[in-house]
Amino acid sequence: MKTIVVLLLAFKLCCSDLGPDENDAKLGQVSGFASCCNICPLTSVTQTVGELKEKVANMEEKITFLETRLQSTEKEVLELRSLIGGAPQVAFSAALRDSGSGNTGPFTTVIPLQYKKVFSNTGNCYNPSTGVYIKGRGEIMKLYYLKACVIFLLILLTAGVFTAMVSGMYFFRFSMFNNLAPTPSSVVSLMKNSERLTSVWDTSGTDSNDMGSNAVVIPLKVGDNVYVQLEPNRMVYDDSMNYNTFSGFLLFRM
Repeated sequence: MKTIVVLLLAFKLCCSDLGPDENDAKLGQVSGFASCCNICPLTSVTQTVGELKEKVANMEEKITFLETRLQSTEKEVLELRSLIGGAPQVAFSAALRDSGSGNTGPFTTVIPLQYKKVFSNTGNCYNPSTGVYIKGRGEIMKLYYLKACVIFLLILLTAGVFTAMVSGMYFFRFSMFNNLAPTPSSVVSLMKNSERLTSVWDTSGTDSNDMGSNAVVIPLKVGDNVYVQLEPNRMVYDDSMNYNTFSGFLLFRM
């Protein structure tokens, strides 16, 4: 018991020997520790934001890579589609009008001519579509109408266009009959994507019954488009005699 009392007295004396400076140092240590605790969460947040930015950048690179792979896969699918039945067979021929007679044009901008009377279309590479018809009333029909508008625009962009589904060497030929007028004003061009390959024209003379044709042999890759383009402010005439035609076929694969 005496030993315990002695120890307690000694501990009290030690505590009383601490000066005010030492107490302040102790408080400073406690305050510094609290300040450090406040800074640590901010540092952690900054590090997290940096890590997220790096992950976003990596994701953007992966998305770009996947988009490239998707485009490549789409081309491969088109080519495989033609190879399923064995050796690819691609050939088509079409005339400008499926009925009636008269001029086509003029238009203020270039347009692909839509050859509507299809004589043959083996391989379905030529698109003769011309439009979509929808009827109905009510709110539900608005959705169908919007969808139809999108389809209609896509059809207009590809109507009259030949799209290669297999890479190879192709032959194309087209003919043109000028507009029936004292002053002819007819110019058409064969196009590969946005490249002009060759043209037929009649813009002078007094003979109102002139026609011409042209042809090419060209290599195409899967997805390439070929079409006949009516130049701005020009016209062509056709009737049941089918003067204006567009034809092509695959010579051999490459």
